[in-house]
Amino acid sequence: MYKIVKKQTLNPTVTLMEVDAPLIAKKAEPGQFIILRVDENGERIPLTVADFDREKGTVTIIFQIVGATTEKLNHLNEGDYIHDFVGPLGVASHTEGLKKVAVVGGGVGCAIAYPIAKKLHNLGCEVHAVVGFRNKDLVILEDEFKANSSIMKIMTDDGSYGTKGLVTDALKELIEAGNKYDEVIAIGPLIMMKFVCRLTKEYGIKTVVSMNPIMIDGTGMCGGCRLTVGGETKFACVDGPDFDGHLVDFDEAMERGTMYKEFEAKRREETCNLFKNA
Repeated sequence: MYKIVKKQTLNPTVTLMEVDAPLIAKKAEPGQFIILRVDENGERIPLTVADFDREKGTVTIIFQIVGATTEKLNHLNEGDYIHDFVGPLGVASHTEGLKKVAVVGGGVGCAIAYPIAKKLHNLGCEVHAVVGFRNKDLVILEDEFKANSSIMKIMTDDGSYGTKGLVTDALKELIEAGNKYDEVIAIGPLIMMKFVCRLTKEYGIKTVVSMNPIMIDGTGMCGGCRLTVGGETKFACVDGPDFDGHLVDFDEAMERGTMYKEFEAKRREETCNLFKNA
């Protein structure tokens, strides 16, 4: 059992939790993830390690309330316990030797992008952060990105905060201003990462994306998280979650990602009704 020591609402659909998990905190690195079960009969879901504190022995997760399990998780409070919390899993993001990087985050994907930006900054890398949201109310981790980047651009679809436009608009502006990036790291919705990669390919800039497909066991046995990368089958849980974005088949990933959308919506509705009637 893993105690929730902090809970914070970041926006109407995104929640931060700090969990007491000293063994995971001791080994965790940016880019890795955990798999949790809310209760004994719950499903297994992967969540990225958004931050960690080795001294306190805590791991921070940030999740969007989209399905039954995240709805259940969000009903837990400080002092409550998560039944299973396993990790760190996956391959840590490559950060060594990079001198100048653009980190691009979209929506809740910023929770994954932030720890990478933080580590790069701590290593002395020049970090330019570009983060995008639908509107002002959905902005998360603004102060954290500002503290770990020399340039930060916030984009919103409706122009209610920052600059109106897409993250690709801001990234293109930075590239054409003469910034020479060793690498672009893009994390967010699949469609966003696809178009970031399409842009950077034009300029010949290496681009890494973090993939979060359907995942069950997290050890490479179930095959649920398979992707096509460079014409080969890869498993996000053991080969990733980071991949060369110019080699990822995003169209296939987007098609597979919607397979259970209706089922997930129904299960969340049933779970919401359960809590309402409790």
